[in-house]
Amino acid sequence: IVISETEKALLEGFHAHWADRFLVTPNGVDTTFFQRSDAPSDPGVIVFCGTMDYLPNIDGAMWFADEILPLVRKACPHAVFRIVGAKPAAQIRALAERAGVEVTGSVPDVRPYLAGASVVVAPLRIARGIQNKVLEGMAAGRPMVATPQALDGIDARVGDEVLTGEDAQGLADAVVSVLTGAAPTDLGARGRDYVLTHHQWRDHLAGLDAMVEALAAS
Repeated sequence: IVISETEKALLEGFHAHWADRFLVTPNGVDTTFFQRSDAPSDPGVIVFCGTMDYLPNIDGAMWFADEILPLVRKACPHAVFRIVGAKPAAQIRALAERAGVEVTGSVPDVRPYLAGASVVVAPLRIARGIQNKVLEGMAAGRPMVATPQALDGIDARVGDEVLTGEDAQGLADAVVSVLTGAAPTDLGARGRDYVLTHHQWRDHLAGLDAMVEALAAS
């Protein structure tokens, strides 16, 4: 049982004779828990959520702070990069000393931070599987900007339901387009609609239930 077609293809390369035995069950998100908020976002706030002692999140946050945020702030000097997540590593805590960077540490509930975001980012250069942080940000109805790696297994339409960039400049341009109103104004709403259609747990787990029932019957 794997969560993306990418993982299925990888395993089939090792075990082609088992190709008909792999089940793809993508990650889902609790769309009742993660609701779109009608509260206004905080102008210029860019939010990245995740456990901040995890290497891919550390790398992504450092990359954004070092290379992407300065490009964003050239166009939007008021922009703030808010890093939200438990156990921030020393290098993440040190980022809070920089202008335009906030590090929250552990929070009781990420939803208010998502609700307050003008844009949610997933600047991951190291990523495997389906990123729940992307699905949760989209489910919260906020514009999402992510690397292609972070979108693996998420087939949202780029430019319509999500924005992406191949490098630091591309991601900065995408973030700036949201902050300046150049991106579609309903990008966040379209992103939530995508999650509602394609990443509901009840739909994905139906296949798993069927597999278990078939095994039990055999």
